[in-house]
Amino acid sequence: MSVVLCAKQDLKFEPRPMPKIGPRDVLLAMDCVGICGTDIHLWQEGKIGADVLNSPVVLGHEASGVVCDLGRKVKNLQAGDRVVVEPGKFCRDCEMCRRGRYNLCPFMQFHSCPPTDGLLQNYFTHDADMCHKLPDHLTMEEGALCEPLTVGVAAARRAKVKLSSNVLIVGAGPIGIATAIVCQTFGAAKVMVIDKKPDRLEKAAGFGNMTMTLGDRDGREYNETAQKIHECMGCIPDKVFDCHGSQETFKLAIRSTGWGGTCCLVGMASGNFTNFPLMDDVMREVEITANFRYCNDFPSAINIAAHCKYDLSNLISHRYDLEDALSAFETASKQEKGTMKVMIHMLPQEGI
Repeated sequence: MSVVLCAKQDLKFEPRPMPKIGPRDVLLAMDCVGICGTDIHLWQEGKIGADVLNSPVVLGHEASGVVCDLGRKVKNLQAGDRVVVEPGKFCRDCEMCRRGRYNLCPFMQFHSCPPTDGLLQNYFTHDADMCHKLPDHLTMEEGALCEPLTVGVAAARRAKVKLSSNVLIVGAGPIGIATAIVCQTFGAAKVMVIDKKPDRLEKAAGFGNMTMTLGDRDGREYNETAQKIHECMGCIPDKVFDCHGSQETFKLAIRSTGWGGTCCLVGMASGNFTNFPLMDDVMREVEITANFRYCNDFPSAINIAAHCKYDLSNLISHRYDLEDALSAFETASKQEKGTMKVMIHMLPQEGI
C-alpha cells in the first residue's frame, strides 16, 4: 500500500506492486515516515519549485525502515538492519557528483518530488550506500527525524557555525528547531529562535533555546525588529538562518545579521524581492547564502541524534497508522495549535 498524490489536492491510498531489487539495492520494509512541509505544498499546489505534478507520485521522504532483502553486491548491510533512508538518487557521473556535491546533481531524482516516488509505501528499494544504520538505542521515529536534523547539519556547515557563534533562527518549525539543536551541538554560544506562534516557541524553548515572539508588524519594520532581536539576544548574531522561507522572513533574517556575518536561506523562499534596500546589507559585507538539502551529512546527523541530550521525539505532535494517512495529511495541513511533526507508522504502533 502507498499514499499517492494523483492530482492537485487529490490524495489516495492505493496498492503498488512489490518493487524489484537491483544488485546494489536493498529492499526495505518501511517503518516510520514523517510528513514534511514540501509534501503538504505539493499536495495543495500540485507543484513545488520547478517540480510539477504531471502523473501520480508517492509522497514522503523522511523515513526509517528495516532491511528485508539485499542485492548480491551489497556488503555494508544485512537483513534485519534498521536504517535511516537518505532520499534521492544522483547520477554519480556529472561534475557536481564528481566534486562530491551530489545534492546539486542536475539529474537528481529526489524521492517524493515528481516524477520520483517517495517512501510512503510498505516496501521500497534504495541504493544500499544511501541507507544508514540506526544505533540500537534510537527508535525508528528518531530515525525518521534524522532527515530534518540532517537539513540542520547541512545548513550549519554551510554557514560555518563554530564555537562562540551567536545564532538566530527565524522560524520555530521542525526544521528551525532541528537547526537550533545542531548549532548548539556545534558549540554556538547563543541560539535564539523567533516566530509568531507562541506554541512553537514554547516547543523551541524546551530544546534549550532562547526565544522571542514576533508581532504582526515585525514582518514589515525590518530595522526596528532587528534592533529588538539584538536587544533580546544581548548581542548581534553573526549566523542567521531563515527556516520559514517567506519574503518577509528572509528580509528580516538578512537585516538581523551582524556586520560580516552570514545569513543562510534554509526554507524555500517564494516570490521576488521588492522594496528592500539590499545595498545596506552589501555594505555591511553580509554573506548571503543558501542551503539545498544535504550532502554527506546523514552520518553526522545520526551521531547527533544518538548523543543528543534532548528527547527528539518531543518534536512529534501527532502519530497515525498507515490506514489513517489521509487524516495525517489533513492534520499537518491545518497546522492547528500544538502541531509540529506529524508521523505516519507503516507498521502497527506498539508501546507509544
